Amino acid sequence: MLQALSSFKDRRLISVFLFGISSGFPWVMIGSVLSAWLKDEGLSRSAIGLFGAIFAVYSINFLWSPLLDRIRLPFLGQRRGWIFVLQICIAACCVVMSTLSATDNLYAIAVVGLCVALCSATQDIAIDAYRIDIIQANEQDVMSAGSSMATAGWWTGYGGMGAIPFFLADLSGWYWPHIYLLLAAMMGALVLATLLAKEPEVDRAHIHQAAIERYQHALSHNPSPGWPARLSSWILVTLFEPFREFFQRNGLRLALSVLLFIFLFKIGEAFLGRMSIVFYKEIGFSNSEIGTLSKLLNWWVTIVFSIIGGLVNIRYGIYRGLMIAGVAMASSNLMFAWMAEAGPDKWLFAATVIVDGFTAAWSTVAMVAFISLLCNRAFSATQYALMASLSVAGRTLLASGSGFIVDGLGGNWSLFFILTALMVLPSLLFLRSIREDIVRLEQRAG
Repeated sequence: MLQALSSFKDRRLISVFLFGISSGFPWVMIGSVLSAWLKDEGLSRSAIGLFGAIFAVYSINFLWSPLLDRIRLPFLGQRRGWIFVLQICIAACCVVMSTLSATDNLYAIAVVGLCVALCSATQDIAIDAYRIDIIQANEQDVMSAGSSMATAGWWTGYGGMGAIPFFLADLSGWYWPHIYLLLAAMMGALVLATLLAKEPEVDRAHIHQAAIERYQHALSHNPSPGWPARLSSWILVTLFEPFREFFQRNGLRLALSVLLFIFLFKIGEAFLGRMSIVFYKEIGFSNSEIGTLSKLLNWWVTIVFSIIGGLVNIRYGIYRGLMIAGVAMASSNLMFAWMAEAGPDKWLFAATVIVDGFTAAWSTVAMVAFISLLCNRAFSATQYALMASLSVAGRTLLASGSGFIVDGLGGNWSLFFILTALMVLPSLLFLRSIREDIVRLEQRAG
């Protein structure tokens, strides 16, 4: 374990951590803060749940992810240039959000929220690709440590910085539009991390050129192909080659199995997470209590267990990390059912947050390390986005109906949380079936 802990000393992980903050922070803007604002304005559970549909862009960002592998902006490099531009756009959207009213401009709020989600989902592509590119393929221990730091950073942005709006919301003179101005300033400050980070050095141009020549030869046997063949080759290398390489390298059966498991793994957590703020407020917790327990406490718990989860992955492998996380996820959801029966008990709330923070951190670290292991650095943005988008799909498309499920159960929160615990079981059975493939992938990387 001491040897595993030494992997965290790598200076590259500082940038990975700071970019993780930038990745998690937009979820505050269009997630917990927006849900609390709409709840205070009197919107129904079903209506608030429908706002979660804007997160659907996270599940389809792989559609435009090839552009981030192929288009290099004229400043800061392939990865940092994209991150910089998108951070500025997210901050600008928050400024626009601060000018809107939840009662008079509900449609406009949804549109601006969608813009934040689009920019954030695209930023995630660049940030994930940065983490994979900055760490060499044979540095498996550092890769697991990087997954831990990325998770700790994400929860620092979502939980640590995300607690601030809830404290301010209970103070006199602070309104949700004012809070969005503060969120814009905080996002702007994160741009400094981008300016100070080191751009990864990856010779993807050579691999891309070889693929272009292969496609040009297939399209035209002329030694000097015309512009239709050159244009078609560029498009094929940009949009098709990353997926072709992924399926060819892993084989069709394993590739499809991995994608299905990634989709199933966090569905139960997604349904729970979408309704958690509404649940806390309905059973009687104040904004400050939610900020202290759900955000700040969860933040520290997540950071601690992110590091522990990384150490377990380094020492015992990704399969065991995923299996432990899955069992813990189902168990933590049952803690919420207990809360629903007990009412606004702060000690039980704290215990539930600790257990839930452990499962969220551990499962994310294991999943990020697993997906990173499967990526080719020449197409890291596209391939990681493809797999990560499937992980998010259950948290966006399906979980948007979570409010309808609660309403359909007559507001029976206990039964709702039991159902979310059962949703975890299919993924664990599927994980067991691909155990040998995961172990083989780890051995190949090592």
